[in-house]
Amino acid sequence: MKIAMIGHKRIPSREGGVEIVVEEISKRLVDRGHIVDVYNRKGKNVQDKTADAKNKKIKEYKGIKIITIPTINKKGMDAMLYSFFASIAVLFHKYDVIHYHAEGPCAMIWIPKLFRKKIIVTIHGLDWQRSKWGGFATKYIRFGEKMAVKYADEIIVLSENVQKYFKQTYQRETIFIPNGVNKPTIKEANIIKEKYQLEKNNYILFLARIVPEKGLHYLIEAFKQIKTDKKLVIAGGASHTNTYLKNIKEMIKQDERIIMTGFVQGEELEELYSNCYLYCLPSDVEGMPLSLLEAMSYGNLCLVSNIAENMQVVGEHASVFKKGDVQDLKQKLETLLDNQITNEEKEKITSYILKKYCWEDVVEKTLKLYEKINNKGVKKS
Repeated sequence: MKIAMIGHKRIPSREGGVEIVVEEISKRLVDRGHIVDVYNRKGKNVQDKTADAKNKKIKEYKGIKIITIPTINKKGMDAMLYSFFASIAVLFHKYDVIHYHAEGPCAMIWIPKLFRKKIIVTIHGLDWQRSKWGGFATKYIRFGEKMAVKYADEIIVLSENVQKYFKQTYQRETIFIPNGVNKPTIKEANIIKEKYQLEKNNYILFLARIVPEKGLHYLIEAFKQIKTDKKLVIAGGASHTNTYLKNIKEMIKQDERIIMTGFVQGEELEELYSNCYLYCLPSDVEGMPLSLLEAMSYGNLCLVSNIAENMQVVGEHASVFKKGDVQDLKQKLETLLDNQITNEEKEKITSYILKKYCWEDVVEKTLKLYEKINNKGVKKS
């Protein structure tokens, strides 16, 4: 089959979970003999500045054809123009399936639908809940959600909670296909020792975008109340949230135990996962947290907020605290800092997560949906 991917920023990239999902699925589809065109968004990589020059020149990546769509570098407008032009561009190719990712870009799926194209949508989370968006952006994302409900031949969701939301809100059936995770390579602390003086098991890791809904401010408040020699490492870049980033820097400036690395990838990222004592994700809102899957694949002890999307991932293999409750978070941190995880427990966590979340299973189920909509013809709106 010939497949188009629309809705991410760009690949290769770790700017967000959508980018990782598009890359992981696309390269496996290519490995199975399918043709995949990925529509990258032109513009600055706000997290990984070194990627910009590289991505401007890239035409193909791991057998995936890269088509770059022009836009403007302005919050909100860049995504809207990108999805509009990408939705026009796909009309000039004979795709068996056009696969949209995330709610915002779905605002334009009516364009290919006018030409009877077959469309799959993956809802990576209820993006209008994210606090970084203003009034217009929130309404636009909700509009995209409604367009997906109206025009998509099939909708994929990444959590059972979101599946219930679509059923209750729109009476729309969706297909639950969670993300996958790759088996990691455990690394010794070399780069992170030289750059940040980090040793194995001497730090707590927060690894996510620096945005309000990830709950980093709760973690900092709780950590500052704890007497410990362990450090808190904050790894990740901001995403249209400079005011929040400024507030975070203000919160940590009096505590030398807290280190901000900025955006990380490659071996540095692998070393951070491999050597942390504890991984913490205190989110208020999630779609399906890929960083949590990755942290657990390394066998890490994890502490997460008790939102449904986190709970669904961890099962009984992590500790939880009440969302937004700094004192509960503090108490759980103190307990975990006094009880080091064993190698046997680490192996159980790794085994559990790799068995439950497999990219090959994701691709197999996604392909079945592609085949289903091609076999039944175009759904009437």
